Amino acid sequence: MGMISTIMGSFGFGIGVSIGVVIGYFLFIYHQPTDVEDPEIRPLVELDSKSLEQLLPEIPLWIKNPDYDRIDWLNKFIEYMWPYLDKAICKMAKKIAEPIIAEQIPKYKIESVDFEALTLGCLPPTFQGMKVYNTEEKEMIMELGLKWAANPNILVAVKAFGLKATVQVVDLQVFASPRITLKPLVPAFPCFANIHVSLMEKPHVDFGVKLLGADAMSIPGAYRIVQEIIKDQVANMYLWPKRLEVQIMDPIKAMRKPVGILNVKVVKAMKLKKKDLLGASDPYVKLKLTDDKLPSKKTTVKHKNLNPEWNEEFTFVVKDPETQILEFNVYDWEQVGTHDKMGLNVIPLKDITPDEPKTLTLDLVKNLNPNDAQNEKSRGQLVIEVHYKPFKDNEVPSNVEDSNAVQKAPEGTPDGGGLLVIIVHEAQDLEGKHHINPSARLLFRGEEKRTKPVKKSRDPRWEEEFQFTLDEPPMNDRVHVEVISISKRMGLLHPKETLGYIDINLSDVVSNKRINERYHLIDSKNGRIQIEMQWRTSS
Repeated sequence: MGMISTIMGSFGFGIGVSIGVVIGYFLFIYHQPTDVEDPEIRPLVELDSKSLEQLLPEIPLWIKNPDYDRIDWLNKFIEYMWPYLDKAICKMAKKIAEPIIAEQIPKYKIESVDFEALTLGCLPPTFQGMKVYNTEEKEMIMELGLKWAANPNILVAVKAFGLKATVQVVDLQVFASPRITLKPLVPAFPCFANIHVSLMEKPHVDFGVKLLGADAMSIPGAYRIVQEIIKDQVANMYLWPKRLEVQIMDPIKAMRKPVGILNVKVVKAMKLKKKDLLGASDPYVKLKLTDDKLPSKKTTVKHKNLNPEWNEEFTFVVKDPETQILEFNVYDWEQVGTHDKMGLNVIPLKDITPDEPKTLTLDLVKNLNPNDAQNEKSRGQLVIEVHYKPFKDNEVPSNVEDSNAVQKAPEGTPDGGGLLVIIVHEAQDLEGKHHINPSARLLFRGEEKRTKPVKKSRDPRWEEEFQFTLDEPPMNDRVHVEVISISKRMGLLHPKETLGYIDINLSDVVSNKRINERYHLIDSKNGRIQIEMQWRTSS
């Protein structure tokens, strides 16, 4: 009986457990809890920004902020170039870090600090978006959203007291918002002289550190302490307005800053050949320094004279004496029609000895081709005096990269007065009814100056400079700037057309020494013009 009861008990336990499992399974599957509600399903379009950020916390900057542009092309470029960029960046980092380390280690009685391995890994950084600022200055400002999860191998060996310890950095994460400024912009490749990098907010930096092969970040409290130290140190060095500056080229050479003054005196001409059929010619001399944006300078006209004497002096600002050339063209003035050229000649500035006045007699030729037989014919001579004065070291502006710096007025500027400099940079969105060949016309105190016309352009760029020497500050004066279009096509009913104008008060220029603004043109729907003005004094 004992055996039978044991068997029956085991059998009954097995059946009971099986039945219980089956009943529990069906209750779990088919029983609906009363405290759980069905989720509300809504299209993403109907959700607000907070709900979207909860669902999609990693929304790129170009979606969250319309000021940022999408730059997938840049990420593709960096991904392709990363093996080469990795080596270049590591080489630059070692070059910057090694002098700093060499200066600091004697303070801590450390024998040496060496990089045994330095690579940023195979994973390139990703830029979430880019914002570009327009400051109307000779600079380009970009703000980027940077996210980088890297697998670097940075191994540093430290020797002290005869012992050697290794520190290895692994598993790096960086989230930052750098501002990159390219300034000054220059007309020489790569078109900027310096790179300035600043951080707009404290970066998030996360990494692992192995000290003697052990994970140093696993020490209680070490992770948080290291994080705060890195954030504070990086912020102290590079948080805006502080910045890291990397020089790409010499700004003095790139910007072609003035290096001296050239004084030229046109004394006289001799034995000129007459161009008029009846009577003598009416000669005058036009002087031009190559690579100078200012208009050519002219002497007065000497009527009916083949041996004229002028004794007139001119001043030029020299930027590159090795390449610049002083050009002389002698013309015969005509009251109607074009002026006939009587001859020309040039003087390379490299042939002029600095700080040594010199009198030269130039033979006038037809052109600068030495093999042209027409140059053997006598066309007269031109007598000039030249004196090149290089700037001394204390006269050259020290902060050449500051686009806001205003130069001093040259020698000879009236006491109490100054030099008004007007630079016409460019115009945008000009509109003409019949033609559009825009040029800018400046009218100041009865004196008129014009830029060269740009043919068939709604967005002309002139970059021309005009100067007015004044006996007193123009506090109550205005300058009238008018954009006009002139067409030389025959048969047009409207050969000249006004595209817009602006009157600018000069009191702000005198007070601030410099202004650089973009003005909306009057009588133009969308036209704008950018003009920079400076008030230079001798003090």
